[in-house]
Amino acid sequence: MTDPQHPEGARAQLLAAAQSGDWGILPRLADPDAARESAVLILFGVLDSTPAPVVDAAVAKDLDVLLQRRASTLSSHPGQVSFPGGGREAADADFIETALREAVEETGLDPDGVEILGVLPELPLAASNHLVTPVLGWWTEPSKVAAVDHAETVEVFRIPVAQLLDPATRFTSVITRDGFRFSGPAFDVDGTIVWGFTAMVLDRLFDTCGWTVPWDEADERPVTV
Repeated sequence: MTDPQHPEGARAQLLAAAQSGDWGILPRLADPDAARESAVLILFGVLDSTPAPVVDAAVAKDLDVLLQRRASTLSSHPGQVSFPGGGREAADADFIETALREAVEETGLDPDGVEILGVLPELPLAASNHLVTPVLGWWTEPSKVAAVDHAETVEVFRIPVAQLLDPATRFTSVITRDGFRFSGPAFDVDGTIVWGFTAMVLDRLFDTCGWTVPWDEADERPVTV
């Protein structure tokens, strides 16, 4: 049995999660025939010098995940925290190449230091009519990252996974749009709100890895688009 409180134990559990086929967590697309294919990179690694500020942790305190904040001027998901990623281009050999190319363009990471653990099933992203393929990665040799094109990305950061799992960080996001009410898992990390597609994928991934710590799902808070 692997030890999730050691980074390599977490890597083994992520490898196992990549084999899981149960990812039906999102609403279907309104127009699947017109959907654009895209990919995101879900990149885990070991924090260089900033362990998670929590007393008890379900995983190693130096395990982290790479996220970014999208520019507020973008037409799709403006200002939201997301995984690096974007639309598949004709020259991309596969979704792995799409995810890595986009991550390099957005964060400046060195792809040679990334080990691909697996490709998860494509997920519908109804708000922008995308079919998104998450690519699960492990940072074998972390490189410096920063927002490359501020027209698309305004901030790149590495969040400790233990802090995301802390019940004090978690809540249920609620958004009302066109008379409909949508709710889903969310995280508040020192004022940085992670919700929507990114939060739902992290939530399911944490469940699949067996990392989830019970939290108050009745704690509902509105979020703004």
